[in-house]
Amino acid sequence: MVHAANKCIYFITVYKCNNFKLNISFSLVLLSFPNNTQKAYLLFRFLALYKNMAPSFLSVARFVEALLRRRFSSAGLSLQTLSIDSETTIQFWGPPPSSSSENTQKPSLLLLHGFGPSAVWQWSHQVKPLSHFFRLYVPDLVFFGGSSSSGENRSEMFQALCMGKLMEKLEVERFSVVGTSYGGFVAYNMAKMFPEKVEKVVLASSGVNLRRSDNEAFIARAKCHRIKEVMLPASATDLRRFSGMVSSKRLDYVPDFVLNDFCQVSFFSSLF
Repeated sequence: MVHAANKCIYFITVYKCNNFKLNISFSLVLLSFPNNTQKAYLLFRFLALYKNMAPSFLSVARFVEALLRRRFSSAGLSLQTLSIDSETTIQFWGPPPSSSSENTQKPSLLLLHGFGPSAVWQWSHQVKPLSHFFRLYVPDLVFFGGSSSSGENRSEMFQALCMGKLMEKLEVERFSVVGTSYGGFVAYNMAKMFPEKVEKVVLASSGVNLRRSDNEAFIARAKCHRIKEVMLPASATDLRRFSGMVSSKRLDYVPDFVLNDFCQVSFFSSLF
């Protein structure tokens, strides 16, 4: 494995030294290695040697997202898109249209992600174990990931209405909802709007009693003027600041180009 990885890096080095433009997808090179240990070894060897060249053709975020999508697929979910009305389209992971009768007998569970990256980044650890007991529906909230709307409404109530329409279009009559962070606000409003459909609600790390003064204090602590500057990081510096405020994990040693790539690929929303 080490020998094969060194050969691949040597190939890239030759092209770089001769000033050729390298027109290959590094993700495809990585995927040609049979296991994750080999992929990780090659990836980090490459990042260590060529971090200044990487942005021109390597998207670490897209490679990681491809691996996360495989977790959803292995949980028996398929990526689908559905127009819930003339303005709004929802992208979601759900049971394939030709699901087995065993799967249709499981209770339905809707997973709503938090503010930030799309659903695939936030539920990848949960979908596999939960799929053994539930028929899962994991959408991108509107204005996140692959979900969009031409309407001007940006409220949690609008999000809740859209999720309710999605489940209605999918002919799911009764379901439970789990919402984390911002998704908890949406889940809370769904329970209020659709009491006859929502059976149980789980709110995880959701400040549904949040006050305006709480947001103002948060902005002041971040030394920003608008909440958007904190919640939607546009650069490595922004992302480090955001992570330092909401997580115990530090990003000090992650290269800037990796964080910038993550901001562009995964941390995007048109909510504001």
